[in-house]
Amino acid sequence: AETHFVGLKNFKHLFDGTDIYFYKSLGVTAYYVLLSVPLQIIFAFSIALVLNTNIKGRSVFRTIFYLPTIVPAVASSIVWMMMFDPDTGILNAALNAMHLPVSRWIYDEKTVIPSLALMSLWTVGGSMVIYLAGFQDISVSLYEQASIDGANGFRKFISITIPQMTPIIFFNMITAMIGAFQTFTQGYMVDGGIKDSVLFFAYYLYENAF
Repeated sequence: AETHFVGLKNFKHLFDGTDIYFYKSLGVTAYYVLLSVPLQIIFAFSIALVLNTNIKGRSVFRTIFYLPTIVPAVASSIVWMMMFDPDTGILNAALNAMHLPVSRWIYDEKTVIPSLALMSLWTVGGSMVIYLAGFQDISVSLYEQASIDGANGFRKFISITIPQMTPIIFFNMITAMIGAFQTFTQGYMVDGGIKDSVLFFAYYLYENAF
């Protein structure tokens, strides 16, 4: 059949509101990014801060926290789906044991994205390693001078650690945002009756392509 060049018509169709799922996917992705990225930064930074101290067995803990990053995303998703199960999952069992309200996690439209943001903390090991390298690059003399001036631990953290780590925090934030915007596997694996709530933009592209 003869083909005709359509110019920018496809983009016009995309943005004119005809396809409501396009804007839905942007909203779902933005919501996920806003939740998961700050959580990943804080969690990875906190772990690295603890593992940068002289705690016993820190090399073992570093390995344990890094290992999940090399586990295939599909395998991780299956494990987390079992943990998120409202009836038999370990998370609700733990909440029950503490006499706290349980959740439907990924099986409810209202909690699926927060649940996936929680799941994203599973793979912060890569960021943790980068933070660790940054911590070890901070000159010890800065802390020694601060101690001489009478600074306590909190003041050292605010005035030395955070400013010195700012470029690394920014780098990890950018890489985390890129990863979050590319989220596909979680939505594909979780999809089941709540498709619109996990319609990430990458998943939307996949659905249209295939």
